Amino acid sequence: MIHEARYWEPIADGRVRCTLCPRDCVLHEGQAGFCYVRQNRAGKLVSLAYGTSTGFAVDPIEKKPLAHFHPGTTVLSFGTAGCNLGCRFCQNWDISKARLDELRAEDTLTPEDVVAFAQAQGAPAIAFTYNDPVIWAEWAIDVARAARAAGLWTVFVTAGYVSPAAREEIFPLMDAANVDLKAFTEDFYAKRTLSHLAPVLDTLEWLAKEKKVWVEVTNLMIPGLNDAPEETRALSVWIRDHMGVDVPLHFTAFHPSFKMMDRPRTPAATLTRARAIARAEGLRYVYTGNVHDPDGQTTFCPTCEARVIERDWHAVRAVRMKGGACAACGTEIAGRFGATASPSAGIRRYLGVRA
Repeated sequence: MIHEARYWEPIADGRVRCTLCPRDCVLHEGQAGFCYVRQNRAGKLVSLAYGTSTGFAVDPIEKKPLAHFHPGTTVLSFGTAGCNLGCRFCQNWDISKARLDELRAEDTLTPEDVVAFAQAQGAPAIAFTYNDPVIWAEWAIDVARAARAAGLWTVFVTAGYVSPAAREEIFPLMDAANVDLKAFTEDFYAKRTLSHLAPVLDTLEWLAKEKKVWVEVTNLMIPGLNDAPEETRALSVWIRDHMGVDVPLHFTAFHPSFKMMDRPRTPAATLTRARAIARAEGLRYVYTGNVHDPDGQTTFCPTCEARVIERDWHAVRAVRMKGGACAACGTEIAGRFGATASPSAGIRRYLGVRA
């Protein structure tokens, strides 16, 4: 489905400038941007991703990863194709590095179709994920509006590489976001992602101040590239000082992928060390991911250290809370809990592309 884009401006000679993300791609007639899915057609910017999905799955909310947003519930997850970053280590490269015409994709969906599909699967939330939903913002915005109208939650999983104007329209329609902070050096961002660190930090700080969206941060740790203790400490201090001690931080394990097959998997000990560093710098909720680490996946009360939510991988094994507070001492646990936190199996159901 061809859909006229938001976030662009015409310039000379039939060219257009896309203003969705910091790349500011300038496109001639017929040319697509770095992301593959935004194209100049007859002097107008269009979104080639609107109304498409490369697949649906019902995930545990913990897989996004979100540890403090309605634990134990499920979310209907979907994505499109393309990306506005060039990560050499991309863990979803078969989607994010593909053009839509290279994938089997459904392109006749309406926002109401996605909402109805979530409801049919018994999922109380919809997640925009797999590839970065920033590049299909128009589609995500319209689905989010329909989801909100139907009483569903919305989740945005992103690298945070978005322009200020666009984020001010996208994020108010989201109930939760997980932002992938890929490293804490400009050198890493420039060489390994073909982007820049500063706009991501700007998005994170803006989200922390905006406060209506529940935000968690993920750092994929790659051996020898962004796992030095000094970098982990600097990243943790920045989150503490610019976002607050209650923002959950997830350190997750890398596995060889895409154009970075020469690096080993991240040792579990690296994640354990990173978690200890972040906690020592004052962050209250720090997690490990992509490894089996029950302690690193459990939510502890910051006051009495009680295990308020015990997890095993993505499964919630036990909940010891009263509302949003620790059942043992009454300390409020930061997050969005309501009455929904409950044990769960943590199983993913891949639904494929709908026929």
